Amino acid sequence: MRIAFVFGLAGLAASLAGVAHAEVKMSGSFVADASCPATQAIKNGKNPGNVSTDAGQSYQLLAGNKDTPTHYLIVVPGADPERRWVKVSCGHLSGSNAAVAPAAPAGQGKPAASGKPEYVFALSWQPAFCETKSNKPECRAQNPNEFDATNFTLHGLWPQPNGNFYCQVSSGDKANDNPAHWQDLPPVNLDPATRAELDKVMPGTASKLERHEWIKHGTCYGKSQQEYFSDALNLMREVNGSPVRDLFAKNIGGKLTADQIRGAFDQAFGAGAGDRVRVSCLIDPSSGRRMIGELTLGLAGPIGPNSSLKDLLLASVPTNKAGCPVGVVDPIGFQ
Repeated sequence: MRIAFVFGLAGLAASLAGVAHAEVKMSGSFVADASCPATQAIKNGKNPGNVSTDAGQSYQLLAGNKDTPTHYLIVVPGADPERRWVKVSCGHLSGSNAAVAPAAPAGQGKPAASGKPEYVFALSWQPAFCETKSNKPECRAQNPNEFDATNFTLHGLWPQPNGNFYCQVSSGDKANDNPAHWQDLPPVNLDPATRAELDKVMPGTASKLERHEWIKHGTCYGKSQQEYFSDALNLMREVNGSPVRDLFAKNIGGKLTADQIRGAFDQAFGAGAGDRVRVSCLIDPSSGRRMIGELTLGLAGPIGPNSSLKDLLLASVPTNKAGCPVGVVDPIGFQ
């Protein structure tokens, strides 16, 4: 009996050791390409709070479930618990040391190996976003005659690498940087004209999205709040005045492929511009439709009032993946 008990303990220890090694520690960022369930456990799919990833959003990466993972363990701020599992097919990884990236130096952005600052410029297709976030005030206020029915809206301008967040930001502001507490973040001070344009081009200001974007990303931009949002709005005007916006407006209710979208960028901003574009899709929770939710553009070089989106795109490194291959261009209003 004693021998059996000892061997039993040994077997238990081996079993526990196997469990301990089931997670393979990883670093960097997980960037969601779609809205996917973020579960507390892999096997039973338990998901307290029905948490999902947001397409285009990056999350701190903690581990994989094995050497060749099927799932990644990420941190979802504001979730309870924050440690969640997502399928690897839901997104892509960025930056092996992104989770511990240092704060940006004084000046604009964080220089890449080329010596040029790099950015991700994130554009939303608001009707699709609102299908998944119907309770947000900007989504309840949707109107077919408004700007966001037929134009891209601003999600953010993000200094790279991924993980280059919260430069010289207080612990209190970091703690409040989740959607339930964005109203507790410091207000963004802009001149009246910029504020009016931002409220139009970034409908999420109704939820204080601009406060989050400044605290998390703008503080690492190296410029004032006024300059940060003015630069982003200048780039938005170029996109919405281009054949890319026309392509989407003409195909509302229909489908577009990533190749069509990238081709429109080539037409608008020069051959190769489309290679710097990644398409993210969202899943309509009521119908299961795959909708185009966001475009993320890679940019490189200093950004200022006279910057050309064409030059910024072509100076950046092409992305290997186009992202979501095909999706619906969702019409305004809940389908």
